[in-house]
Amino acid sequence: MSDLPRKAVTRTVKLAALPLGLAGRATWGLGKRIGGKSAEIVARELQQRTAEQLFRTLGELKGGAMKFGQALSVFESALPEEVAGPYRAALTKLQEAAPPLPAATVHQVLTERLGADWRNLFEEFEDTPAAAASIGQVHRAVWHDGRRVAVKVQYPGAGEALLSDLKQLGRFAGLLGPLIPGMEIKPLIRELRERVAEELDYELEAEAQRTHADAFADDPDVVVPDVVHQGDQVLVTEWMEGTPLSEVIADGTQEDRDRAGQLLAGFLFSGPARTGLLHADPHPGNFRLVTAEDGRTRLGVLDFGTVDRLPGGWPRPIGRSLRMTLDGDAEGVYGHLRAEGFVRDSVALDPDAVLDYLKPIIEPAEADQFTFTRPWLRGQAARITDPRSPAHQLGRQINLPPSYLLIHRVTLSTIGVLCQLGATVRLRDELDTWLPGFANAT
Repeated sequence: MSDLPRKAVTRTVKLAALPLGLAGRATWGLGKRIGGKSAEIVARELQQRTAEQLFRTLGELKGGAMKFGQALSVFESALPEEVAGPYRAALTKLQEAAPPLPAATVHQVLTERLGADWRNLFEEFEDTPAAAASIGQVHRAVWHDGRRVAVKVQYPGAGEALLSDLKQLGRFAGLLGPLIPGMEIKPLIRELRERVAEELDYELEAEAQRTHADAFADDPDVVVPDVVHQGDQVLVTEWMEGTPLSEVIADGTQEDRDRAGQLLAGFLFSGPARTGLLHADPHPGNFRLVTAEDGRTRLGVLDFGTVDRLPGGWPRPIGRSLRMTLDGDAEGVYGHLRAEGFVRDSVALDPDAVLDYLKPIIEPAEADQFTFTRPWLRGQAARITDPRSPAHQLGRQINLPPSYLLIHRVTLSTIGVLCQLGATVRLRDELDTWLPGFANAT
């Protein structure tokens, strides 16, 4: 691959091949069954082939296509095992790596953005990227003052590619559904489209990262690399070693899983109170387990390209609703949800039914500690997505106000990562400390 595929027609053809490929494989599968293979074996082979095509297409296109794939990878815990199994390995790859751009293209971007003498800024610069993600790739380097740094270079045409991909993915949403059964595709794509401008603005990203680095300076549990230099489409930050969370998910010890889960929950719940910002891209590729000099394990946090601005910290209505639900106050929580716009004026619901709908979801907040597992999350997903379920019927009548859209996705994504980790977490401790209105619903 010589460059990021830019032409909309080229990208559209590749994206359209996903649902078309599924149809072709279904025909292939029918032939296999006629030939004598069992339905179970054929289905497994179909899922494996689909998973491989999904990673290859989304990874090569990068842009919005890869962003979409990374978002899907967080939610695989909610899918039935027979569906999730083949996708897990393929989608997890999108959390850490993708086919890289050639060195010549990277050099061209650095020349355009840092000047013809850009090499003088570095003592060393590695042409082979250390990581390649949705809109940029990261190179190891040594800054001119001797600091080891990460150089994030935005792909040429990334903005055009993001908009083109998400527009086309929106058109294909109905056809893409069978690729990941049980997944709500349209709302996910719509929310990703709304964040395009911020994702591309490295100045905003640098500002958010500096804010977090200052707030968590000398924190015993969280480390955020400092920003060294920021330019248009180039961002230089301090380098951070550590074990990617994706590796902890794949083969980490239970101790590491529990530690990672507790640190992740602590960071995401404390962040808005300490910075006025919510890190809004909690997929495993953005986190590391870092061993400090004293031997203590800390959570390393990367990529602040997508944040939600919460200047007052977490909205108090979330904590109040959660507390009233835990207390079994059906009338109270229903009235509160109506007042906040979660239940429209034109809709009338049974308060007890609303309470029954919410209580299983908030189970992790009831106990002193809770073990997040894939089976637990699948059970929750099945209850809410099964059209025959009363929970599904009620859920369709609940409204999600626009101001809560990103908070909702971050919360679900975080729960998905905790279930991938299989971590036991003292979640209630974090809620008591950081969620206004939870310890006291008044």
